[in-house]
Amino acid sequence: MKVLVTGGLGFIGSHTVVQLAKRGHKVVIVDNLSNSREDVLTRIEEITGIKSKLFIEDATDEASMRRIFEASSFDGVIHFAGLKAVGESIKKPIEYYYNNLVSTMVLSKLCIEFGVEKFVFSSSATVYGNQPSPLSEIMDLKERTNPYGETKAISERILTDAAKVNLGFSVCLLRYFNPIGAHESGLLGEDPRGIPNNLMPFITRVANRDIEKLTIFGDDYDTEDGTCVRDYIHVVDIAEGHIAAIENMGKGVSVYNLGTGKGTSVLELIETFKKVNGVDVPFVIGERRPGDIAVCYADPSKAYKELGWKANKSLEDMVRDAWRFEVNNNQ
Repeated sequence: MKVLVTGGLGFIGSHTVVQLAKRGHKVVIVDNLSNSREDVLTRIEEITGIKSKLFIEDATDEASMRRIFEASSFDGVIHFAGLKAVGESIKKPIEYYYNNLVSTMVLSKLCIEFGVEKFVFSSSATVYGNQPSPLSEIMDLKERTNPYGETKAISERILTDAAKVNLGFSVCLLRYFNPIGAHESGLLGEDPRGIPNNLMPFITRVANRDIEKLTIFGDDYDTEDGTCVRDYIHVVDIAEGHIAAIENMGKGVSVYNLGTGKGTSVLELIETFKKVNGVDVPFVIGERRPGDIAVCYADPSKAYKELGWKANKSLEDMVRDAWRFEVNNNQ
């Protein structure tokens, strides 16, 4: 297949481009470099031996995206391009609604117009709101606790409604949990601009002494050690989930969780990182962060039954690979 990957130089997007190339698919990347770097393309080529076409464009710009669709005949789109930090979304709701919703509308409109039949959407477990875990695809979606989650839920509705009336347009919604880790080569990983919004790059930068200490947002949740529990999953497993989705898509709309099915607390993650990598991670306990919930982990059984996909890498793999990337790239 020839696949358009938006946000293809980002954390999850770049790993997915690698796995697509390894499976023999041709890839065209769109990225506006707002939270990524152009040299990631060289790293992808170093890993795969294949050079993918890159357009430095914004997925919300319909005129620019139209030119890309006119220049190529795509079999499918994998849409990663979006702002993705829960805390930041509370502070910048307009930016999140505009970027995440407009990009989805532009891409789905062009897919329908140009006859692109497969659309895989990078969604999130935040669409479930605050419900008891394990979270399964049959659950009703509850009120989201932050604008980021709301943009994902609205995007899902946009795509679902579009697929209902455009029978040649099939959509796969992938609700994934907390991707961490890095490529085993140490060439690709999570490398955000400025102060990280996500936990793992913050941990690695504290361990590398780029940041003095980590703040844990609350230790009084109703969990075993008081810190939030999440379903951490290796980014390569997430990437493989997207390959399974686009290669095995049926007609209409399908929805899958991508997670391990196991919850790990923030403190457990930090202690595993310290033990596996032999480095210290100084931290302090701060106030709870608005929009966070206590426990969130997946029931991933549907993806295994229907796509043959499951997470294979361990928590130890995740922290080891994340640290290797940090050491290789930020010394």
